[in-house]
Amino acid sequence: MHVDRSLNPINAHPESMLMTVRVESQAAAARIRRLAASGLALALTLAGLLALNGCTTAPPPTTQFSGPIDKVVVRKSQRQLELLSGGRVVRQYRVALGGAPVGHKYREGDQRTPEGSYKLNWRNPNSNFYKAIHISYPSSKDRAASRQLGYSNPGGMIMIHGLPNYIQSESMRRQYANRDWTQGCIAVQNHEMDEIWSLVKDGTPIQIMP
Repeated sequence: MHVDRSLNPINAHPESMLMTVRVESQAAAARIRRLAASGLALALTLAGLLALNGCTTAPPPTTQFSGPIDKVVVRKSQRQLELLSGGRVVRQYRVALGGAPVGHKYREGDQRTPEGSYKLNWRNPNSNFYKAIHISYPSSKDRAASRQLGYSNPGGMIMIHGLPNYIQSESMRRQYANRDWTQGCIAVQNHEMDEIWSLVKDGTPIQIMP
């Protein structure tokens, strides 16, 4: 029996079939190149975002340090308390101040935090707040400035402390985290107060800046 090979698709127009294979291969290669380019663009974008974040975010304070805390700095306008050791900032905390924090303290009840150089001269583990370290305000200079302005009482008992002892719920703690609420003291969260309590010794100088 005679078989007409012209009807066999394998043998029909081999040049056309070869051309089809080449076209399909080229299309597949083009798709691979597009995918590779997309992946490279995504990788470059992510790298750029990470680099940008690295440029705009300050490095964290040193977590390990040797030597004692030799100075405490409070920056009122930034709501920031810093612990320094050997001139380096080794810890930073966000703080809450009083209801009228701008300016130096001159009288009792003005809800201001004093500004200047003082000492952390004693502490109270049984305060109405979670631990408290006393700031040596008022100085003789503060008393004289208060009298000159006509005030009989410059105020006092300015402390670094944690939250009020009556606060027990986590939701209430969060409400105190991002607002000013003291009468002029400097407040931090309780776990931060634990760290400050253990690192800062009595007699450590503190500088309170505007």
